[in-house]
Amino acid sequence: MLATDATPFASEIRRRRTFAIISHPDAGKTTLTEKLLLYGGAIRLAGSVKARRAARHATSDWMEIEKQRGISVTSSVMQFEYDGCMVNILDTPGHQDFSEDTYRTLEAADSAVMLIDAAKGVEPQTIKLFHVCKMRGIPIFTFVNKLDREGKDPFALMQEIEDVLGMRTCPMNWPVGMGASFKGVFDRQKGHVELFDNRDHGQTKARTQTSGVDDPALADIIGPDLHQKLQEDIELLDVAGDPWDFDRFRRGDLSPLFWGSALTNFGVQPFLEYFLKLAPSPAPRLAGDRLVDPEEPRFSAFVFKIQANMNPAHRDRIAFLRIVSGRFERGMEVQHVRLGKKVRLSQPQQFMAQERQIVEEAYAGDIIGLFDPGVFRIGDTLCTGEAIQFEGIPSFSPEHFARVRFKDAMKSKHFRKGLDELTEEGAIQVFYATQPGNPDPILGAVGELQFDVFQYRMKNEYGVDVILDRLPYEVARWVEGEGYQPRRFWGTDNLAVTDRDGRNVLLFRNESSMRYVIQQNENLTFRATAPVK
Repeated sequence: MLATDATPFASEIRRRRTFAIISHPDAGKTTLTEKLLLYGGAIRLAGSVKARRAARHATSDWMEIEKQRGISVTSSVMQFEYDGCMVNILDTPGHQDFSEDTYRTLEAADSAVMLIDAAKGVEPQTIKLFHVCKMRGIPIFTFVNKLDREGKDPFALMQEIEDVLGMRTCPMNWPVGMGASFKGVFDRQKGHVELFDNRDHGQTKARTQTSGVDDPALADIIGPDLHQKLQEDIELLDVAGDPWDFDRFRRGDLSPLFWGSALTNFGVQPFLEYFLKLAPSPAPRLAGDRLVDPEEPRFSAFVFKIQANMNPAHRDRIAFLRIVSGRFERGMEVQHVRLGKKVRLSQPQQFMAQERQIVEEAYAGDIIGLFDPGVFRIGDTLCTGEAIQFEGIPSFSPEHFARVRFKDAMKSKHFRKGLDELTEEGAIQVFYATQPGNPDPILGAVGELQFDVFQYRMKNEYGVDVILDRLPYEVARWVEGEGYQPRRFWGTDNLAVTDRDGRNVLLFRNESSMRYVIQQNENLTFRATAPVK
């Protein structure tokens, strides 16, 4: 797996695998994450993300509202070691209202696993996230889930992936039946059949048996009809399917395709083993006009996520750091490029969702958490040696807006602290009207559910009851240009505001209103994402 001439330092980096799992809601993403952790030995018993009333909940869902609603609304970071590789999983929110958190998390990934429901095929949120991966040049693995239920024809699913996403697939294994007739999968690389066994109800490692596809006994096990169809399908794939091509995979033109059932564990372990062989090790990152190689000895990293109150009892705040190059050591002093000063990284942590442990060392590709006293922002670069700046992570245009106010005047300090910390996380953006008369902050969100989470967390984490008054705006654009005068828009259908960094923003009621303003102001630049500072 690793070059024979690699130094121990380089070997540590090359054995890292850092990836994100992307999917449409309810495709089984959190379940797949748990089963990967199960096979990695990180957990012994899988919790069900469906049985929210039971005592167990998904390991990767740590926030109380996630356990109540049965959804993932924040990214989790988990690490385990398997077969000589150090695996970093970035479990992202599946709900489309939290897609911006997923976009930022993908900045920290070297590859992605695209999870598809066998019955529903390629769904809207999957399409959006696929295009983000494509834009970033992230290689994609595809895992078709829920084969223990009735679903679409496998060949039809392959065609759908090509038609909708424009990407060809190479099946590494192939299903034998589906739903009630599901018997297992044929491993095209190893030439044997893994038989489905659901006696343990998905709680421990799946038991499998193997048999060659031409074994006469296989027809007795799976039935003559399924045996004949399997032989025909494999022959068709061998003749007309895309052969495996590692270079096409790295370019994003070809995705290795796997079939299985995360709920019952079936197909998860073979997928994990193939993934570790095929997935890329940490990749270089652009900083200004040069690429930073992960095997450079100097340490460099960037903040891609901030999470407040992961431990509500201590009201802590964690900045998640993707290490780009070099080796991290606990207590090391680094340069905080944006602030232009030295900071000491004395409380580094790694995570199993909410569980954490102190980290003594880490390498390029790893994700660590830093205690944040309020000095970090998403996109910040930390490094040793010469100051470099990795490309920033943009803020996306919100689509929903609301004024926020609090009921108890004695809670103003708590309100300000909660507003500052939760907007620092990036899921909610805050704006302030330029026109005098209403000083209440305006929240912007990509999805309505973000407002519910904001209210819930303000009450449960900061003790503040807030009221949200919805506003009739649908589009935000950051405005640049010397001729811009916010007061020109006072009293119109549009709202002139500034963001938390003082940048000018216009809120529009709809797309047609925005187009009219843009046509009338050709001297100005209107951006759908915030200019990176």
